[in-house]
Amino acid sequence: MSPIVIKVGGALLEDQAAADNLLQNIQAIMHQRPVVLVHGGGPLVETLMASLGLTSSKIDGLRVTPDEHMPYICGALAGSANKTLCATALKAGITPVGLSLLDGNMVNCTAMHDKYGAVGTPVAQDANLLNSLLAQQFLPVISSIGSSAQGRLLNINADQAATVIAQLVNGELILLSNVKGVLDASKQLLTQLDATAIDKLVVDGVILDGMKVKTDAAMLAANSLGKPVTIASWSASLEDILQQHTGTRITPQPVKAGEKQ
Repeated sequence: MSPIVIKVGGALLEDQAAADNLLQNIQAIMHQRPVVLVHGGGPLVETLMASLGLTSSKIDGLRVTPDEHMPYICGALAGSANKTLCATALKAGITPVGLSLLDGNMVNCTAMHDKYGAVGTPVAQDANLLNSLLAQQFLPVISSIGSSAQGRLLNINADQAATVIAQLVNGELILLSNVKGVLDASKQLLTQLDATAIDKLVVDGVILDGMKVKTDAAMLAANSLGKPVTIASWSASLEDILQQHTGTRITPQPVKAGEKQ
């Protein structure tokens, strides 16, 4: 079966019980299907920036990242956050391999607009390393640090990083955070959305900032993979998510006659 690519937000690292529960869930699922874990680390980065007296801001839900901040962000994401999750995986009886997007030339990244600084757009490149690790039943744990072909380290939005990893292995993508899915204006869970519904929620001001980045990434993944993407809570069981009992499913655009998927 195709791998499951699970993305978790950095806030998971602040809730050890939730992290333990998720990795135990992953350990059980790995008996049936390969799993890749992709992570961010926003809260960890913000704490580090504050302790160093460095300011951090966002534009359109993306963190503005001056090049001079990248050594600290790399340390927080590819170092502390990655190894904390790897250690939690070991505790759950899983053998993890900690990686970044640039390892094995998995993903090629190019810098976005100058206003974002060292923030990049990822493109799937080489799946050999990832496929080899999955075939040996390792759990790849991938931080959202990438590099340009010129060797410039780039900060990648973790939802976009997870999307490109799912493209790389033709995986089923699940975006997990501390909310149960996409909510309507009354804060009720929306169980299924397509591009038209998402666009309307954006225009109405219901989907904003980080959730807009998340739904954009989910829509891109759903269309490029030709399969639904789920946005859900990391406190839910993976079995419930996979069986569509919880979360929001983002469905791909129908393929019109004569078009290639």
